Amino acid sequence: MNCLKCEQKAVYDHLGLRLCKDHFLRYFEKKVADTIKKYDLISEGDKICVAASGGKDSLAVLYCTMLYCRKYKIEFFALAIDEGIKGYRDHTLDDLRAFCKEHDIRLHITSFKENHGSTLDDIREKAMKKLNKKPCTVCGILRRTDLNRAARKLEATKLVTGHNLDDESQSFMMNSLLGNMGHNASLGPITGLNLNEKFVPRVKPLYFVSEKETRLYTFLKGFKVNFAECPNIHLSYRSVIRDKLNELEERYPGTKNGMVNGFLEILPLLKEKYKGKKAFSYCEKCGDACSGKICNACRLESELIQ
Repeated sequence: MNCLKCEQKAVYDHLGLRLCKDHFLRYFEKKVADTIKKYDLISEGDKICVAASGGKDSLAVLYCTMLYCRKYKIEFFALAIDEGIKGYRDHTLDDLRAFCKEHDIRLHITSFKENHGSTLDDIREKAMKKLNKKPCTVCGILRRTDLNRAARKLEATKLVTGHNLDDESQSFMMNSLLGNMGHNASLGPITGLNLNEKFVPRVKPLYFVSEKETRLYTFLKGFKVNFAECPNIHLSYRSVIRDKLNELEERYPGTKNGMVNGFLEILPLLKEKYKGKKAFSYCEKCGDACSGKICNACRLESELIQ
């Protein structure tokens, strides 16, 4: 099959859209730039922190953010969290360092060990046996906390994440099946429900880009990417939802797109319903904003590390 825009061989075919390499790369980058503009994810005067890991999504969003910020002369840098997952994160961080050096991107790296006293590998078994918590749950709490604290310390005004169409459809489905509609109210291209000076707003330029499109983009761009998954992912509820949604997408192409676009129609109603439901307090140990006396990160530290 040939590209719909020229006579070159198509490398991408989805819902009747067939594109060659050059036109697919333009299509991808335009979709990301259009998302940034439509939802005002990055503005003049911002200082942008890009959460990066060295995986395909983070390199794609880092590169596209770089293109956008350099075009409009907006300051940006990359931030990585080393969770301490032996044989996995060390390799992706090597790829990230090389990528940032090649493209002259300032990179900051911090770690669970530095911030909490232990690596994820150190507390993995204890979390499952003592607290009945999956490694992904623990990692998610500590990683979000570390990203926010580091971005705030570095005076970022926005925190860019590599969450894509697949991630959003999975999150919406997970929250819906678990009855957590209040959590769905916090989703969208701009994450969060209530503003607080302790939180750096998180934004998702890859919001309308699928996992397959991101994979193809990084491959065609020639980025050095380790496509291996985190060794803990198979233990998560998200992996079950991911596989089921992939089955639906395979059978009924466009399922994920339809789900996210439908969700965006009801998102304003969810935000209106849940906004202000939870008042912020401040953690008695670290001072971060939270919904109780102690934030989730400090609670995990006391239960698993101290």
